[in-house]
Amino acid sequence: MEMSTAFDFKPFYSSMIGVDRMVGLFETALRTEASGSFPPYDIERTDEAAYRISLAVAGFAPTDLEIVAEPNLLVIRGRKAAGEDAGARTFLHQGLAQRAFERRFELADYVVVKDAVHAHGVLSIDLVRELPDALKPKQIPIGLGASQQVLELRGPKAREAA
Repeated sequence: MEMSTAFDFKPFYSSMIGVDRMVGLFETALRTEASGSFPPYDIERTDEAAYRISLAVAGFAPTDLEIVAEPNLLVIRGRKAAGEDAGARTFLHQGLAQRAFERRFELADYVVVKDAVHAHGVLSIDLVRELPDALKPKQIPIGLGASQQVLELRGPKAREAA
């Protein structure tokens, strides 16, 4: 059963400037099939501007994993190192992952990787959104108009007369 992913984002263009990238991300996410994704993962918000991606990577050692952070993209790869005893082992059932994988996550602007930890078969990657000072909200002082400044310069008696 295939789900229709046709959404009309045109109303956003009339009231929001610069949403093209966001709309592109939505469309990409809607096209991506959710089932069959390997390895399974969680994304959680850990603070107002902090996130954690946790991937189930049982069977992979930290040396089998690679994390690459690019602008607006996080790429996680897993490749099992060729073991010397790989041919000598006979599995009756092999449920642990052995295949290579690559998982990509689109990151919003100014989201950066802060830390990565591999423990108990889970790779946890902490991210934080760091806005540059130029983009943070700032208080704008309100100046006096020209006529107000003239009254201030003349003194209190000039104000009473005006």
